Amino acid sequence: MKQKLISNIIKPVIFIWLLVITGAVSAQTDIDGLMMEKNAFCVGPMAGYSSWKNYWEGTLKRDNANLGTVSATQFSIMGNYGLTNKLNILFGLPYIKTKASAGQLKGQKGLQDLALWVKWKAYSEKIGSGRLSLFLIGGYSLPVSDYTADFLPLSIGLESKNLSVRGMADYQRGSWFATVSGTYVRRSNIKIDRDAYYTTEMHYSNEVEMPDMAAFNFRSGYRDKGLIAEATADNMTTLGGFDITRNNMPFPSNKMSVTRIGFNFKYDMPFHPNLSLTGNAFTTVAGRNMGQSSGFNAGIFYVLDFSKKERKNSSNPKN
Repeated sequence: MKQKLISNIIKPVIFIWLLVITGAVSAQTDIDGLMMEKNAFCVGPMAGYSSWKNYWEGTLKRDNANLGTVSATQFSIMGNYGLTNKLNILFGLPYIKTKASAGQLKGQKGLQDLALWVKWKAYSEKIGSGRLSLFLIGGYSLPVSDYTADFLPLSIGLESKNLSVRGMADYQRGSWFATVSGTYVRRSNIKIDRDAYYTTEMHYSNEVEMPDMAAFNFRSGYRDKGLIAEATADNMTTLGGFDITRNNMPFPSNKMSVTRIGFNFKYDMPFHPNLSLTGNAFTTVAGRNMGQSSGFNAGIFYVLDFSKKERKNSSNPKN
């Protein structure tokens, strides 16, 4: 009876790490056409909130009164260090708390996955009246706490180790720009706390094969000294998996797809240009085995310039 109740309640799927990776916005991220200068370190906290009531069970859009509204609150620390003007190292670590407004299921909370990226500006050339830049980004993420992946939609993550590669092109003409990128994510298998499970066939194992993913992102808008304002559109799709069947619970290896649109901004404080405010808002316009989430993020970032410190030390007679 208990298993049947849970089966009827835990249907929709929330893909929170996608919000963390592509929803967060700051200066010089892994998904934009900007670079941190050599020996500069940009770091700061971010907070975000997303929620949904309707979701797609396969391609069927519906709601579930036993869940009500499912929400996720996120707090994270993000940073970017310029090894050179053309090579940056970035990181992100989120703390996530989930909640359902109805029913008896208790949400999860804790640190999710540590994400690391290497961003290389491979090409930059003036073309026509603008400048074209090409980037190659490699990323890796892994869980940093013992959360439960097999508890969707209230799980804080999917527990796989992810290796990603992204190609990106950015073109800027005056203060206006457009950026497009494509990402492939290789995901490791995960282990769950049961010895057998059913997908489209019975598996007598606790190991789950996770499908890889592809993601695409487009952003365009105004980018000048002190201000960035951009509209965004992105899509993520797993390259395999299976649909949630009617009146059944979701599973980490489900087939997932989501398309979102949003708006990002970054504003450098005029009284201190090393200090910036960032934020975004987004909404889901299409999906499969996903919640139709909307949300926002906001953060404050500070740039530490270690090159200035080096120059001061080198000019000090005591050194």
